[in-house]
Amino acid sequence: MNSISRRQVLAGAAAVPVSALAAANLGPRAAAAQTPMVRRADVPEVKLTWLEGKPGAAATSTWGTPWAQGAVPADQTFQLTAADGSAVPVQSWPLAYWPDGTLKWSAHAVAADAPADAYTLAAGAPATPATVVKVSDHKDYLDVDTGVIRARLRKRGRELISQLWRGDVEIARKGVLVNLRQERIEEDEEKTAGRDRFESEIHKVKVEQSGPIRAVVRIDGVHANKRGKSWLPFTVRLYFYAGAESVRLMHTFIYDRDGSKDYIAGLGIRFKVPMRDAGYDRHVRFVGDGKGLLSEAVKGITGLRRDPGAAVRAAQIAGTALPDPATWDQRVTTRLQYIPEWGDYSLSQLSAEGFTVQKRTKKGYGWVPVDQGKRASGLGYVGGVSGGLAFGLRDFWQRHPTQLDIRGAATDEAEVTVWLWSPEAGPMDMRFYHDGMGQDTHPKQLEGLNITYEDYEPEFGTPYGISRTSELTLWALPATPTAQRLGAMADQVRTPPQLINPVGQLVGSRVFGGLFAPVDRSHPVKAVIEDHLDFLFGFYQKQVDQRHWYGFWDYGDIMHTFDEDRLVWRYDVGGYAWDNSELSPDLWLWYAFLRSGRADIYRFAEAMTRHTGEVDVYHLGKWAGLGTRHGVQHWADSAKQQRISTAVYRRIYYYLTADERTGDLLTELVDSDRTFLVLDPIRKIRTEPYTPDPHALSIGLGTDWSGLAAAWLAEWERRGPKAEVARSKLIGTMETIGAMPNGFVTGSGLYDLDTGRFAPVTEKTVSVSHLSAMFGLVEVCAEVIDLVDDPAFEKAWLQYCRLFNATRDEQTAECGAHFGNLILKQGHARLTAYAAVRLKNTDLASRAWREFYTGDGYAPTLPWTSQRITSTLNPTDAATWVSTNTTALYGLSAIQILALVPDQIVAP
Repeated sequence: MNSISRRQVLAGAAAVPVSALAAANLGPRAAAAQTPMVRRADVPEVKLTWLEGKPGAAATSTWGTPWAQGAVPADQTFQLTAADGSAVPVQSWPLAYWPDGTLKWSAHAVAADAPADAYTLAAGAPATPATVVKVSDHKDYLDVDTGVIRARLRKRGRELISQLWRGDVEIARKGVLVNLRQERIEEDEEKTAGRDRFESEIHKVKVEQSGPIRAVVRIDGVHANKRGKSWLPFTVRLYFYAGAESVRLMHTFIYDRDGSKDYIAGLGIRFKVPMRDAGYDRHVRFVGDGKGLLSEAVKGITGLRRDPGAAVRAAQIAGTALPDPATWDQRVTTRLQYIPEWGDYSLSQLSAEGFTVQKRTKKGYGWVPVDQGKRASGLGYVGGVSGGLAFGLRDFWQRHPTQLDIRGAATDEAEVTVWLWSPEAGPMDMRFYHDGMGQDTHPKQLEGLNITYEDYEPEFGTPYGISRTSELTLWALPATPTAQRLGAMADQVRTPPQLINPVGQLVGSRVFGGLFAPVDRSHPVKAVIEDHLDFLFGFYQKQVDQRHWYGFWDYGDIMHTFDEDRLVWRYDVGGYAWDNSELSPDLWLWYAFLRSGRADIYRFAEAMTRHTGEVDVYHLGKWAGLGTRHGVQHWADSAKQQRISTAVYRRIYYYLTADERTGDLLTELVDSDRTFLVLDPIRKIRTEPYTPDPHALSIGLGTDWSGLAAAWLAEWERRGPKAEVARSKLIGTMETIGAMPNGFVTGSGLYDLDTGRFAPVTEKTVSVSHLSAMFGLVEVCAEVIDLVDDPAFEKAWLQYCRLFNATRDEQTAECGAHFGNLILKQGHARLTAYAAVRLKNTDLASRAWREFYTGDGYAPTLPWTSQRITSTLNPTDAATWVSTNTTALYGLSAIQILALVPDQIVAP
């Protein structure tokens, strides 16, 4: 399928022509049949680098590495060496397997005090770490010891981390989740709604990994108040690395209300921090924009009317222990009791463009404004010269409204709260945004769809079951850190260090079906296409910032369609607003990264995956496993479908990072075929009566089956608890699709939940939608055809690939009827290219290039530039010819055609 030989890939060379396919690259299934299992000594080495370059301080990282089928035994052990050849301790475990039992993805974790520029991963025995992370299991708690810090994790109660020590010094205690609930939202000038405080209530604690380099503890529970009421289920994972002084915390909660009552007025995590030092040796730090620093002492001795001495002042500024007060100018020493102690500090980031800092002496007394800034890093510290706690929230300003609070720093025990939702911002408004406008029947709703592109249905625009995951880091420090150290910590909060594989390894392993190749500008036409791809990504990257696509629920998504008259995106027009993965921008971005290794594309795709996998998908309730179509609110549209929740949008990030939360999302979808019992995706347009039957569920062979197949594939290759069932359903549906006279052209089938197969079809049926293949079906089919030997299924898919952009006469001759008026022909050009390679047909290869240029997408004659607009609220760049649907399909078609038929270029 992919015309790149493994030797050429590893050398970074260009692809071979289609004519060489049979000899050069038979695909992993065929290759595995001809190649005996390799010995451990034959496992190739992989050169690893840091995504953004070597970190400036101690760093930890977990990543996944792909392997070609048959290349690595399932029980392979690995060693890691730094660029200078020194051995680096590494922890490894399997993520996925090929059908022949060899390793497909391996996961690895490293903790480096002094990170190297690059590393080499190879077969061998891992080096023994000088310090290991240990998990000790006791009746009521777990103790996790990194060799530097130790945490006590309770199995029941409210405290996730009951104590955190560095050596014998207790740095923090009583770590709980905190939530403020407000019954109703106040309107206009009304200010009467009260707030109720909830804290974490632990239900289950599980050790998922126990070292030697990395330990992971999962904690599940709910938020509960003193009266026994509970809501907002949560999952918190705590990550500990050998020799590390930090704890990484992944916080996920599920919103389990319909949005009409019970509002989140504050959501965060809170710790108590013992304060042992004198007031003048206690410190508060906030890192603001860049590495700007608020550096304060609880009891300041600078700027006084009397000078304690230069050495004393310098020590306080540096955050080191002050000399004995007996050595100071006694005019200061004898009056220390009259210097205020500032115990409370607050940094609030209520928008993407501004934060404020204020402080006060203690509760009940006035706040004093300190300063303002634009985009805070999300890092703070409270403690003293004998130790303290640093705390950081990733995407702090991007996910506003956020807040960092320090209370009681002048007492024996300070309180730190990292607010994921700031209580100063007002309650989180999850209400639906309009009253339905009389759309109480399906005909009326279809009329609404025809004017605003919103698929409305009463009671469907609910946030019940959506979720959000946030990432925090805690440091147990021996003393107040220097400004330089705080700056480095802030950098790691903003951009956690990430090790990545070389592009050659990602391409050569063919783990995602061989649909991408390294960026290649060796031909003038290729160079132009690469320029266009770069323009499109750069344009959206700028739009995120210029249009302020930020906020707690919004960050990570992009808009669907531009309004050429208002010169803004159609943020308030039905289905034209938030994109919610429409036509696979997720895949465009991930494939763009896989072929380039670019850090900026990776971070963009990462934010989108975090958003679309959590916010656009239901994780609780009757629609669990389904996602919501594009709209003004991420949950507003009544179309709840597999095409948005599909695992194909999450798998790439999961395998690149081994991220457990993303793994949860894949697991959730394994049984999502059962959602068709409760919701018919095409209920509004059926012409015949239909009642869901578990033995005859109507399931589309495009957007529906591709989502199910992606989930089954992930479970099978990960060897999850339902792997055999998933494999059976995947292969069963493939066999029964292949047995249909018109295969994928049939459009839909009757699926049996018990057998995992479609009912036999005896007559040729034609039902083709332009959307069927545009939500991951292309990518799923490329993978399963490589993995499963089913010639009938491959024939059915190649038929669809050949005929979608073919003439009506060709469609009728083969299928009995033509496909109707179809659009998205440029997006489907990659299907033609795929068929060209599989069938070794150079005519199809040339046709694919013509379709790419002359289809209904972006033409080569477009301006491929943006214009500066000053008439909007803020100056922005606009390209009125750009739409996200077309961008995603252009990007995927360009990437895949360049990989599949690079040497059959037809000039535009």
